[in-house]
Amino acid sequence: MVDPTRDMRNAPRRTNQALQPQTGTVVPFRPEPGSQHRAATPALAFSWDMLERQLGDLAVSPSQKALVSTLVSATRKQAPFKPAELVLREVLCIASVLMDETFHPGSEEGEMT
Repeated sequence: MVDPTRDMRNAPRRTNQALQPQTGTVVPFRPEPGSQHRAATPALAFSWDMLERQLGDLAVSPSQKALVSTLVSATRKQAPFKPAELVLREVLCIASVLMDETFHPGSEEGEMT
């Protein structure tokens, strides 16, 4: 019998953990020293709809644009459980994927284009 939670065993479980994409390991999240003073005043205020529109405009292909709604929705659902800096990191990662001309959603893994 297959354990449906098997893939989730190594997933971050606390708001103070982050997944390192280079190594696939979970490490403690530590904000830069002194960043709490700077973080006391939010830099921007925008809605999730505004973010979704802007990310959609950044997408370089129709297939990448189709991912925007799903990626923003997933980020929005997880945001209350993460520090703001990690949410910002996820948004930046989404933007980089959407602007990557070499990324082709739905292509076979390892396929060269």
